Amino acid sequence: MKKLEQLYEGKAKKVYATDDPNVVLVDYKDDATAGDGAKKGTIRGKGVVNNKVTNSLMRMLEEKGIPTHYVEEISDRETYVKKVEIVPLEVIIRNVAAGSFTKRLGVPEGTVLKCPTLEFSYKNDDLHDPLINHYHALALGLATQEEIDIISDYAFKVNEILSQYLAQFNIRLIDFKLEFGRLADGTIVLADEISPDTCRFWDATTGAHLDKDLFRRDLGGEEDAYKEVFRRLLGE
Repeated sequence: MKKLEQLYEGKAKKVYATDDPNVVLVDYKDDATAGDGAKKGTIRGKGVVNNKVTNSLMRMLEEKGIPTHYVEEISDRETYVKKVEIVPLEVIIRNVAAGSFTKRLGVPEGTVLKCPTLEFSYKNDDLHDPLINHYHALALGLATQEEIDIISDYAFKVNEILSQYLAQFNIRLIDFKLEFGRLADGTIVLADEISPDTCRFWDATTGAHLDKDLFRRDLGGEEDAYKEVFRRLLGE
């Protein structure tokens, strides 16, 4: 396959067309943003970590029955993925209270939730990705009931598989964001990324943050934390 013109540039990735109309190339950047893009910076090596960690986790999830957009990793920062139409819903699964959940609901950070919980955000930068429920999603035509059911089912399965998998590496999965896409025939697949950018990873022993919260909260050490996740999961 050949890399062609750039189709899109987001906060963390660039997407290019290829000579296969059903495949695009994703190029992961080191750029980091927080607070809806209000804070900008760089986490050196982040693109490599996020690319390789995402691909490793996507391959593992495929083996466990979760369809994904992954096709082939072609370099440290570049991967071929199936071309999808992204469903404009951010799907957030929470196991432990953290981040905006603690502020909204007044729950102390670190509180273990009685069951995993699912939230939807409307994927819209201009509106700052507002929290919505599935009735809003239906009313706005963002997804059908069948798609919402499939997405919810996959999201909880991903949580179960990922939590058990990461526990082997002494990583606790606190919460995470997923995105899903439609293939040309309408099939729903897991898309985007699964990385320290989109997940809260805590060291299971010390509770140390191994994710983007270090950047968000100006705690420092984010570069080492990303490398640590990479080292534990990929042994490199």
